[in-house]
Amino acid sequence: MNKIKIIITREYLSRVKKKSFIVMTILGPILMASIWVLPVFLSTISTDEKTIQVIDETGLFAQRFTDTKTMKFIPISVDVETAKENLLKSGDYGLLWIPQTELSVPSAGMFYSTGQPSLDVTSHIKSIMKNEVESLKLEASGVDPEILRAIKSNIVLNTIKITESGSEEKSFTEVSMGVGIVSGVLIYMFIFMFGAQVMRGVMEEKTNRIVEVIISSVKPFELMMGKIVGVALVGLTQFMLWIVLTLGIVTVLQATVLDTTELTKSEQLYTGGAKVLDAEQLKNISEQTQSQDSFNVRIIEAISSINYGVMIGAFLFFFLGGYLLYAALFAAIGSAVDNETDSQQFMLPVTIPLILSMVMLGMIINNPSGPVAFWFSIIPLTSPIIMMLRIPFGVPLWEIALSAGLLILGFLFTTWFAAKIYRTGILMYGKKVNYAELWKWMKYE
Repeated sequence: MNKIKIIITREYLSRVKKKSFIVMTILGPILMASIWVLPVFLSTISTDEKTIQVIDETGLFAQRFTDTKTMKFIPISVDVETAKENLLKSGDYGLLWIPQTELSVPSAGMFYSTGQPSLDVTSHIKSIMKNEVESLKLEASGVDPEILRAIKSNIVLNTIKITESGSEEKSFTEVSMGVGIVSGVLIYMFIFMFGAQVMRGVMEEKTNRIVEVIISSVKPFELMMGKIVGVALVGLTQFMLWIVLTLGIVTVLQATVLDTTELTKSEQLYTGGAKVLDAEQLKNISEQTQSQDSFNVRIIEAISSINYGVMIGAFLFFFLGGYLLYAALFAAIGSAVDNETDSQQFMLPVTIPLILSMVMLGMIINNPSGPVAFWFSIIPLTSPIIMMLRIPFGVPLWEIALSAGLLILGFLFTTWFAAKIYRTGILMYGKKVNYAELWKWMKYE
């Protein structure tokens, strides 16, 4: 046991002192924080005003195009050919031409610009024209558009989950789906990333013949376990540092660069993803419909409904269980081959369950309590990813316990299986290994 501790310490210290570990530990949070903060920041500094010339031959839409914070509409009264020729000289963003048609309610227009028009511009123009055309058609049919707008209603469907004890609690499918997908994808990435480190580490020692010296002092199994656990601790260290540093960077940027402290509480609810609405837009939204207030409340309730303790605990367990299971197999592959090219023939069968878990992701999300989801979350080769997809939707405790127990047994079995290959393969050089050869190594006593 002391020898395994020594190997774990060596693996851990040698890896955390590497420049690649330090660089990735620093770059990882910066990249993750950038994904979160950068779109918000860019949207706050995007103040370019797009000037759009409008030729409305119908006379129905010109008054509907009012200026916004980013778009300015200028009605012009020249023919379209002259306007197109003048567009380049004017430096304006684009030209909107709504031609006169034989139809009483026209529904088509042409947009000319010097480049590819942005989606927000085309969407804004289409939205205004659509609303106006609908109003004209309603008036032609004798229906007051205001009455139609007044009777429009937003339906809010609250979902309530009744627990086995009979108590009721709100459930949020979208939030559960998002948390489950993120957790499953992270475990998939970490297993591949740190499992590959184990395999490369074994191949490196084997190629450099360092292992011949080490094997003279420790058993092959002790060496393999020390390497697997050491890399696992490195992975956990890096993962925890990423979380802490990412939250720190995001907090500092929000307090300084984004200056969200000047926003009201309701404004901050709309600050996220790639879109930020200003105070005037938020005011208009709140005046248009009262249901938005309940929407804000639902966001807060949804975020609060996540059981962070259970999610973090389950994530750490299934990440470690899945990693240990696959790392043993990766170590066996690394010991059996002399270079990464030869490892490809053995990597595919090992990684198929992981890839299959990602392929089944959509089906599991649509029916997290179905038989397919159940069996995939019980089988140790797929349970680390699939069970993390299911847990946010609510999984009976006995299923989690069964999955965890089988995952531990699966780890013990793959370790026993990998140790038999490792003890022979780690000292085998210059020989092309196939599955028949691995089977022979398995039977050696």
